[in-house]
Amino acid sequence: MIYQMYQAQADIMDPFRRLARNSSTLLRSVTPGQPYGIALRHVTAALDVFGHSGATHKRPDYAIDDVQIGNSIVKVEDEVVYATPFASLVHFKKDTGRKQPKVLLVAPLSGHFATLLRNTVEVLLQDHDVYITDWHNARDIPVDAGRFGFDEYVEHVIKFLEYLGPRSHVVGVCQPTVAVLTAVSVMAEDSNPATPRSMTLMAGPIDTRRNPTKVNILAKTKPISWFEQEMTDVVPWRYRGAGRRVYPGFMQLTAFVSMNLDKHIGAQIRQFRSLAAGDKEAAARHREFYDEYLAVMDLPAEFYLETVQRIFMDHALPKGELRYKGRLVDPGAIKKTFVFTVEGERDDICGLGQTSAALDLCKNLRPLLKRHHMQTGVGHYGVFSGKRWQNEIYPLVREVIEFSV
Repeated sequence: MIYQMYQAQADIMDPFRRLARNSSTLLRSVTPGQPYGIALRHVTAALDVFGHSGATHKRPDYAIDDVQIGNSIVKVEDEVVYATPFASLVHFKKDTGRKQPKVLLVAPLSGHFATLLRNTVEVLLQDHDVYITDWHNARDIPVDAGRFGFDEYVEHVIKFLEYLGPRSHVVGVCQPTVAVLTAVSVMAEDSNPATPRSMTLMAGPIDTRRNPTKVNILAKTKPISWFEQEMTDVVPWRYRGAGRRVYPGFMQLTAFVSMNLDKHIGAQIRQFRSLAAGDKEAAARHREFYDEYLAVMDLPAEFYLETVQRIFMDHALPKGELRYKGRLVDPGAIKKTFVFTVEGERDDICGLGQTSAALDLCKNLRPLLKRHHMQTGVGHYGVFSGKRWQNEIYPLVREVIEFSV
């Protein structure tokens, strides 16, 4: 009933939020130089903040129209080149006149759309032919499409890498680092010709026993039956995925917001002040971030529960107990893929040492093909988005890919 109650509340509030947004637009047309201009700006700002405060299940656009390569501006067009009921492989096509290394960017399936990695894509596009795993909202996937668990996720990564073909590269961000390491391990053991030349794992939970965070500790405080009963629900009848059991995206969003509640409240207050003061640039930056942050998607319940069980409770991969379709996963099978791990000094989601654990698991890989980087001064999102990512982390990723070509 949690989902039904949330949807009813969202349906009730939606017309009020639309009215607030429309009223805000109307009030902006009033000349601010009039005696009551200051009061109107405060009312307008309050309406604007309220009007944009609700979550949405609509995937934002990537909105990457062009990219600068050297001294030239090159147009970019995103297109779906391969699709299943659960995901699309999106290619950011551009005509550079030269061949660039193919990179598969594996996005998290964790409550936000793959568009959250927009800046990651923009930066990678400067020197690479980029593809991304665009996971579909589970509430829009019919029940007859079947189940989607951890194994199916890994299978998708393998299929997408096979689509890219030999000599490609893979970058896993956050949650999918475990699935990416699993996929590459299986492909290496099978001598799959599409096994990537390099694998970059960024801020991911390879071994959550190391420096556990609040997220990791929560997973250990309850039995898996509690997560199934309290954290999953059935999609309401009016959506295509009606009847499918999911981990609702709004619950993930609520959890993330509650972890840094003061920070988010402060951000809304600053947005109010920016709007009231007419600071359009600051207001636009805030809106851009929260329009993305408040766009949520539902996860298939089996994927969510298996992820909690295998990664956060059982620590199956670092303990050598993880299985993919019944077969034991052995990262020691990786002998030719360059493995690069990246962590953020202030990451409160994946603690230091959790991602670099992958290097220990790839025990048969020569030291020459292993590298780790700890980025100072950044939290979780700073590892793959923002100035530190662009100016300090990305050059290292590019260097690894160039070395592996």
